[in-house]
Amino acid sequence: MTTEGLPLSNKLFQPTPSRDYHSIIIRLETITKIYGSDNTKVKALDNIDLTIEKGEYCTIMGASGSGKSTLMNIIGCLDRPSSGRYYLDNVDVSQLPDSQLAAIRNRKIGFVFQQFHLLPQMTALDNVILPMIYAEVSPSERRDRALEALEKVGLGNRVNNKPNQLSGGQQQRVALARAIVNQPVLLLADEPTGALDSQTTEEVLDIFESLYQAGITVVVVTHETEVARHSRRVIWFKDGQVVHSHLNPQELHSVIN
Repeated sequence: MTTEGLPLSNKLFQPTPSRDYHSIIIRLETITKIYGSDNTKVKALDNIDLTIEKGEYCTIMGASGSGKSTLMNIIGCLDRPSSGRYYLDNVDVSQLPDSQLAAIRNRKIGFVFQQFHLLPQMTALDNVILPMIYAEVSPSERRDRALEALEKVGLGNRVNNKPNQLSGGQQQRVALARAIVNQPVLLLADEPTGALDSQTTEEVLDIFESLYQAGITVVVVTHETEVARHSRRVIWFKDGQVVHSHLNPQELHSVIN
């Protein structure tokens, strides 16, 4: 699949010589998340055991209220489990202080959301530079790395545009460039195509595929079966539990029906 303006054959997107499927990047051990107390207690996650290996392309699916968004928040170090342990890249992050979690989010995880969360007063280039400031990347490197990231997503000619001068798809591509500029070990996307039309969705999914082929671990939370079918593995949630941990995307009809 090719789309005009997307450099899918760019050397930056070429597959790595060998892919390491042996190291586990995400390991959840008996993870439980409870909200509220007494009569208002809700168990959003119930004793979850799950692993995702480096270099996988997974989607997390399930009905509204199934626990997939709660899981995404824990995987992204945006929330903590009530009990259990979460190892990210072999580091137990379950009980780290907020300052260390913030540093891990900035350096190890790239986030892409349904709403693009770009700063409207800043250009595409400056939006992509921003996370490198927090990561204490030297000023001399920031511009070059930001330009490279924008080239990767096909926006090398829009670096000086502000968000209101870009289409929804272009804004999501800026968000993708921002997500990968710190060279994260994990790209975590929450309903990344929910605000996009079908053509732009295909463009964004092409970029996910290219990042996966380049060796980046991609985890997408979605309710869209067509988005999930682009991945290599589906993790299906129901009532706070993993019902299927290694579902072939082509077999989704058996779960949905």
